[in-house]
Amino acid sequence: MNVEDYDFHLPESLIAQTPLLERTASRLLSLNKETGEIRHHVFRDLKQYLKAGDTLVVNDTRVLPARLLGVKEDTGAKAELLLLKQLQGDTWETLAKPGKKLKTGSVIVFGSGEDGQPLLRAVVEDEGDMGGRIVRFEYEGIFQELLDRLGEMPLPPYIKERLDDRERYQTVYSRQAGSAAAPTAGLHFTEPFLRELQEMGVELAPLTLHVGLGTFRPISADTIEEHVMHSEYYELSGETADKLRRTKERGGRIIAVGTTSARTLETAAARFPDGLQACSGWTDIFIYPGYKFRAVDALLTNFHLPKSTLVMLVSALAGREAVLNAYETAVREEYRFFSFGDAMFIY
Repeated sequence: MNVEDYDFHLPESLIAQTPLLERTASRLLSLNKETGEIRHHVFRDLKQYLKAGDTLVVNDTRVLPARLLGVKEDTGAKAELLLLKQLQGDTWETLAKPGKKLKTGSVIVFGSGEDGQPLLRAVVEDEGDMGGRIVRFEYEGIFQELLDRLGEMPLPPYIKERLDDRERYQTVYSRQAGSAAAPTAGLHFTEPFLRELQEMGVELAPLTLHVGLGTFRPISADTIEEHVMHSEYYELSGETADKLRRTKERGGRIIAVGTTSARTLETAAARFPDGLQACSGWTDIFIYPGYKFRAVDALLTNFHLPKSTLVMLVSALAGREAVLNAYETAVREEYRFFSFGDAMFIY
């Protein structure tokens, strides 16, 4: 399949630069995956599409303040690291800028203590492609506390505005620190709205997938089949697996909040075709048209980049023509796109 078949025109003016003041004030486009019918709502109207016995599956990952701005220890030249994946202990996979200047053995320093010494040092141990670097951090104290103090939120490159409130790039149910990006479909929920849904009889089930930048990178291959996904770490607890098996048994729907939840559920379902079980590991699952969903019945998601793996995932669920028609409609109706944008419910 050709990647160009998933392209569409997106005016830059529709890329949301800042979050709305009220999370649930975003718009919601609904798409019936059987009929292709499209309807327009506000996000709180999601209640109309949910019923007692359904289960919302949310990704409780928490975004690390993973963007570190420092200088090279020997020259004082500016340098930047974006933490992607903790490999072992204090060794991390990162994305470095400027990559060409940060060779193996280079040292980057961050912050300054009362004694004038750096609070954090990063030693480049290996070089990868496209600015990828393996670094080992050296410090005194607790790494997470230093990261909270020195790091910035790793907003996507298409967001140019500064984010004053870090929590606005976290879901209200985020618990497990480890992501390089937010699972943005969940940004629309507030705790009171989630309570309303639970009072209706809708259950909530958490899982964890630590989002890496590979999910959002453009496809460089000409055909879908040539593209290789980056792997991401996931965990599905026994409690959540039990809840989801019961959901299926009683005829309820498993509704994935976000593509990260969907990919985790489908990874686990492939491992346990007779019913979901507790599991964890690394997934590089790539879902595109032709894929048959095993666990996910419906999906809440944001609007994604043209020619992205995420557009292909939603097309696998609802059909390419229906999804591209929905996107064309969203552009015409001036929906807000990407991380801080509006939502889409495919059912």
